[in-house]
Amino acid sequence: TLTSLSLSLSRVIQSYNPSFPVGCHVVSDCGWRSHWVCDGAELTPVLPDWPLDIPLSLALGAIGMPGLTALYGLEEVCEIKKGETLLVNAAAGAVGSVVGQIAKIKGCRVVGCAGTDAKVSYLKELGFDQVFNYKTVTSLEESLREAAPHGYDCYFENVGGKFSSVVMPQMREYGRIAVCGSISMYNDTTPQTGILSTPQTGPYVHTYMIFKQLRMEGFLCARWKHKHQQSLRRLMAWMTEGKLRCNEHITSGFNNMPAAFMGMLQGDNIGKAVVKV
Repeated sequence: TLTSLSLSLSRVIQSYNPSFPVGCHVVSDCGWRSHWVCDGAELTPVLPDWPLDIPLSLALGAIGMPGLTALYGLEEVCEIKKGETLLVNAAAGAVGSVVGQIAKIKGCRVVGCAGTDAKVSYLKELGFDQVFNYKTVTSLEESLREAAPHGYDCYFENVGGKFSSVVMPQMREYGRIAVCGSISMYNDTTPQTGILSTPQTGPYVHTYMIFKQLRMEGFLCARWKHKHQQSLRRLMAWMTEGKLRCNEHITSGFNNMPAAFMGMLQGDNIGKAVVKV
């Protein structure tokens, strides 16, 4: 259900828990609802010194779970280094757009792809070095090669499926791949992979993994929960310094939730989808 699939930013209006006084703001996974009663175990406090000129809704975006996912995928999984070339797909989304900007902050060359010309323009504004619309190019393989003739050191994977099979041959030796999502398969009625699916015919990554000595790792940002507060402060510092930007697709009212949610799943939005109630 919608109420179980989304994070919420809320204000505490009544409290018997000294850790969460009335008036403070918290993030929780209670979903989209007007009120919620809990014991505080499920709540994460927003940074107490949140700047007045920064929208609080960014605690659900660049200064929240999507931002942390981008940061940990780059630093902890890819161990990205200055001068390396990064590829990120679904690059105009809440995670992908932050991935590219952090990589630029770290002195990397960034290639991104998205599914509309508006998203491509947005990524260029954010400072991506090369961007293309994967839906309109003649050849995905050739577009990736033209964007980075010498290959990719790091690949931040949000899409999965056939896209990955095209990327693998273009990874450089000792490349690192952070597997964050697989949006190309989220709406499939028949699974493409997994124990419940029928026998599949690729893509088979083993040869590239072996001879290029690649490292591929799936991750969830909760693994580094002990670093969240420190990491959120780093993200906030980049935001206040103007090094990190984000776009919010804002929808108002409970009645518009289903359409907003489906737009998010289908990749229609640029940046983070926010419903205000």
